[in-house]
Amino acid sequence: MSSAACWVLDPFPETTMHTIQHDPARQRFSTEVDGHAAWVDYVLDPAGAVMAITHTIVPPEIGGRGIAGALVQAALEHARAQGWKVDPQCSYADAWMGRHPEFDALRA
Repeated sequence: MSSAACWVLDPFPETTMHTIQHDPARQRFSTEVDGHAAWVDYVLDPAGAVMAITHTIVPPEIGGRGIAGALVQAALEHARAQGWKVDPQCSYADAWMGRHPEFDALRA
């Protein structure tokens, strides 16, 4: 695992937010809550088989609402639908996956 940057305040499992958007060109899942953007960045390997989640960013103004978890889950569900494996380089994504064994089969 690399030391990819992750910054998040997210101790709660549920939140209400706008729709999570996927921007494949930017390799990002994002949402906006109360005027603040939050996102998960990823990098797809050249073979197109492994999604490396590199950053989970949730500003402190909207932290603690489960936003980071929802973003990571959206990324993992997309990876599953595409048949990709996931390398959670971001420490938050790695910890989230550790708490959700239903995604264990996705680990690269």
